[in-house]
Amino acid sequence: MSAVLADFPVLTPVTDEDLALAAQAVRVHAPEPWPQGQLCRSERVPYPCPLVRWAHATIHAAGLTEEQLGEPA
Repeated sequence: MSAVLADFPVLTPVTDEDLALAAQAVRVHAPEPWPQGQLCRSERVPYPCPLVRWAHATIHAAGLTEEQLGEPA
């Protein structure tokens, strides 16, 4: 069961495609307030969901911050 709950691996070196997917995941899997607490807007599971954790880890593995990726078009 622990394998199901494990985070997705961050592959290095981080490619431009990885960064694009990570930036999109951060936008789509944003926190949303619910009576039971912050939930992922996309998955309705406690925030941060596994995909957004992967996205943040990928962005940081590339040596960037979310702000450096820019605003969505």
